[in-house]
Amino acid sequence: MTTGLRGRMPQTRDPASTVPLTRDPRPATERPIETEYRPRTPVDTHRAIAVQQRGAHDPAQLQHGGVIWRASRTPAGVATLAVRVERTRIRAAAWGPGAEWALDQLPHLCGADDDPTGFDPRHHALIADAHRRHPDLRLGRTDLVFDALASAIFEQKVTGLQAFGAWRMILTWCGERAPGPTPRPMFAPPAEWAKIPSWTWHRAGLEPPQSRTIVAAAARRVSIERAVASACNGAERDAVFTSLPGVGAWTSAEARIRAFGDADAVSVGDYHLAHQVGYALTGHRTDDDGMLALLEPWRGHRQRVIRLIGLSGALEPRRGPRLAPEDHRDR
Repeated sequence: MTTGLRGRMPQTRDPASTVPLTRDPRPATERPIETEYRPRTPVDTHRAIAVQQRGAHDPAQLQHGGVIWRASRTPAGVATLAVRVERTRIRAAAWGPGAEWALDQLPHLCGADDDPTGFDPRHHALIADAHRRHPDLRLGRTDLVFDALASAIFEQKVTGLQAFGAWRMILTWCGERAPGPTPRPMFAPPAEWAKIPSWTWHRAGLEPPQSRTIVAAAARRVSIERAVASACNGAERDAVFTSLPGVGAWTSAEARIRAFGDADAVSVGDYHLAHQVGYALTGHRTDDDGMLALLEPWRGHRQRVIRLIGLSGALEPRRGPRLAPEDHRDR
């Protein structure tokens, strides 16, 4: 899908020509750079970006006053990105040393690389209906491989509440304050994951297997990113990720979804996913093998189908209490 990214412009005093931003109480050390992006086809930008948020209190991403705010550590340095969707155009402002990179990457974040060509929703009435109601669904990508991998490792074998809480604490304590007039203090992921001491992981509530996996992967960060960049498809990226101790199929799929917007990735081993897919497509629960069999007609677009199932409203009734989070920290 082709896209149009307009040229950069300095901040002006005309409120109509800039993304409305909250006043920054800190001294203004720099002005943002801005751009305007006009997708060639309708895109649900909010959904494309929202899946990158790790819980309601993610210090690296939030929505405020109709603006999506993201703090990230780009290859050029930390950047804050503010995105406002206005009918057929997307307006963005960015601050920090990575501002240029963040604005250049904006179309990819909004789903410009996601090509639904070849996707046939007619294999199932529920998918066809969901696709009819959400034809602008696109899968966005961050292109930040290691941070996508790290965030997925946080979520291994724990509740979302635990994972998001630990993510919030680690970024707040060890990350870098995001530049610009953010609505609340925001933080980009740490520069040196491997230097975070064990007691800090423990205080954040992350279990030792997960923290050890992140630290071990961080020691190989450069080679991981180089190998993934040279990979041609999801299978080759899987081979890179799963070669790391403590990284399995679920974590690899989640990293591919977040970093690359992989339209075919399936998070095998997820606590709920197979049940949700089975219930939506057959009215009954299934296991991972059954889920893969049900999704096979859409190979190449299986993650797209999973997203459409989530948008369909076909949710299995709860049969019992939620899984209670465990906390093994000393009191």
